[in-house]
Amino acid sequence: MIPFSIQAPLENSKIRLVPLQDNDFERLFAVANDPKVWEQHPNKDRYKRPVFENFFEGAVISKGAYLIQDKLSNEILGSTRFYNYSSDDNSIFIGYTFYGTKTWGTGINPQVKKMMLDYIFDHVDTVYFHVGNNNERSKKAMERLGAQKIALEEVAYHGEPNRINILYAIRKDDYYKV
Repeated sequence: MIPFSIQAPLENSKIRLVPLQDNDFERLFAVANDPKVWEQHPNKDRYKRPVFENFFEGAVISKGAYLIQDKLSNEILGSTRFYNYSSDDNSIFIGYTFYGTKTWGTGINPQVKKMMLDYIFDHVDTVYFHVGNNNERSKKAMERLGAQKIALEEVAYHGEPNRINILYAIRKDDYYKV
């Protein structure tokens, strides 16, 4: 078992999750600077450099963010993170995930989520996800993962306006039954 860290390097045969570093900004912004990437996200202006700089700063501060990287080409595909770990509830969140459009529909997201869930369920009992209320792609992805819709919540984003999100959850016992 990998020792508990919300930024442990993870990989499978095709994808590597690399802990995000300060000097990764330009490589990640090259993926993020497409308005189409953000059209269903609650904060649609993240393709703009100053807005993405704020998003990136929040990712680095979280100490749980990753670059999603193709293992063969070393190409950056997007980013995701663990955040809001609670030892009291024995829970954590996965989110702030985005991918470049060229990877949409290729099965990358389920692989990334499986790696993250397989790892984190060695350390927590419940994983939560915030999904923008109008983000149909992410809602479908949550359903395919077997996540249960729990509630609507107002979410405070780092340096951005609060937004309404759907709260989803997967419990360890339910995940391993799938």
